[in-house]
Amino acid sequence: MRLLHTSDWHLGRSFHRVGLLDAQAAFLEHLVATVHEHRVDAVLVAGDVYDRAVPPLPAVELFDTALHRLADAGVPTVMISGNHDSARRLGVGAGLIERAGIHLRTDPAGIGTPVVLADAHGEVALYGLPYLEPALVRDQLGAPKAGHEAVLTAAMDRVRADLARRPAGTRSVVLAHAFVAGGAPSDSERDITVGGVAAVPTGIFDGVDYVALGHLHGSQTLTPRVRYSGSPLAYSFSEADHRKTMWLIDLGPDGAVDTAERLDCPVPRPLARIRGRLDDLLDDPALTPHEQSWVEATLTDPVRPAEPMARLTARFPHTLNLVFDPERTGSDTDASYAQRLRDRTDQQIAEDFVAHVRGGATLDGPERTVLYGAFDDVRVDTAEREVGR
Repeated sequence: MRLLHTSDWHLGRSFHRVGLLDAQAAFLEHLVATVHEHRVDAVLVAGDVYDRAVPPLPAVELFDTALHRLADAGVPTVMISGNHDSARRLGVGAGLIERAGIHLRTDPAGIGTPVVLADAHGEVALYGLPYLEPALVRDQLGAPKAGHEAVLTAAMDRVRADLARRPAGTRSVVLAHAFVAGGAPSDSERDITVGGVAAVPTGIFDGVDYVALGHLHGSQTLTPRVRYSGSPLAYSFSEADHRKTMWLIDLGPDGAVDTAERLDCPVPRPLARIRGRLDDLLDDPALTPHEQSWVEATLTDPVRPAEPMARLTARFPHTLNLVFDPERTGSDTDASYAQRLRDRTDQQIAEDFVAHVRGGATLDGPERTVLYGAFDDVRVDTAEREVGR
């Protein structure tokens, strides 16, 4: 059975104030063309269809068009909600839409009920695990505690229990939206850390033949059977080196992944990160290939130059982000506020603040637990309000 694995469309998202709706529409056209060209048997969409819980109307219209195109193609599509989606909104009309071959899996109650497809070698059961906010689904799934590993384990127990009741030789596929250990994040994913722990082990998914993951925006292979497709478009300059693709998976008669091929997505405009003194950037012939790219420029001039953005856009008209990182001497150890915060989590920043006001005394274990709990409560409260919209 031939599967096309994609995720993290983030319909409605912009890139540094540049609208991406046309680029997203071009990707969806490419997706449908790929389905026909490669004779795909099923499309897997592993969450974050929209960029926010209440998406703008043009994004909803684009999604509606995509559903019609996929239904017209006559190829089953299985789609789950991600942490950016409102599961309840995305799942509206799921029962009716299913009649057209579009299977929306947004309710944790349906985790153990697969979409069952068949080919010449028998049945394939496809299980959709929507994004599981631990505090909201723990009781429903009977998880022993509110953590990502606990709720995903409980969800996979339901999957394995259903699979055990099916005929021997039934192949299995799981779609999940999670941060799995070994995956490399970028700057554009929303933090889903719970109690300071974000990643779950790949072993949670033992017992199934293929796991189609969403959440991380870089295409990645964690094991031959566990893969991230990544987002079809770049949503931050941290993805400048990403190759944006979908996975074309051939699932063999015995459940083995016979082939896994990365199929490139359309690139609306390449990304470039350039760094140096302003005059050097304006004169460097090696930067000519980036003149039509979306550019993030980091200026290292010791003194901020006059009108840097205007001068940069004269050569690089699509410069979207300007960063100042002045060159420093060995005796100049002061770092900018942005530099001190770079790559640090909210919890780490808060711990540093507490240590600062205490004159250097760091948090002890119980205090750190309270702080983690506060951040978790804020995130859960936000999730609950989005669910209630």
